[in-house]
Amino acid sequence: MQFPAFFDAAPPITVRDPLADFLGAADGGVIEYCYADAVRLAGHSCPTVASAYLMTRAALRALYPDALPERGGIRVELRDERVAGVAGVIANVASLVSGATQDTGFKGIGGRFDRRGLLFFGVEIPGQMRFTRIDTAASAVVSARLDRLPADPRVAELLPRSLDGTATADERALFQTLWQGRVRVLLVERADDPEIIAVQA
Repeated sequence: MQFPAFFDAAPPITVRDPLADFLGAADGGVIEYCYADAVRLAGHSCPTVASAYLMTRAALRALYPDALPERGGIRVELRDERVAGVAGVIANVASLVSGATQDTGFKGIGGRFDRRGLLFFGVEIPGQMRFTRIDTAASAVVSARLDRLPADPRVAELLPRSLDGTATADERALFQTLWQGRVRVLLVERADDPEIIAVQA
């Protein structure tokens, strides 16, 4: 599988998973996620997937400034209902990194490592998502302001033509370049821009 080269330039997210450590799945339980992992999960790359990845990264950095985030030790809440808009896509990316699930996650071993009951939708919060540490109850609210990184205006006319099959091969290639170009700017140039990925800790 050949991904766009800029995927490798996106910042990674490193966590420690006590379950992975316990079962010997990763040395010390340390796991590094990259943007390509989120793309594999979602099956595509878009500003929503990229912003979900960056919101998760920003929240975990705020909650664990001096240590690796503990995968499975974090509650994740979304303002939107699970079937609203792109809430499901965003939640899946957050779940990948944090381990938080509703009721389909790992049920635990001997009362430990339970990943269920940690993901919630339709919560009244002052942002798009809230991440909360189970051990300290510290929380961080994050939002993505994608309107501050507008798409190239040509995308609006190329998207429907690409969808209905009337775009030429060159037009379709241009559409893909422009689409992923916006994702690249978000991940590589603006990943730490608080005007786009806003954190309230």
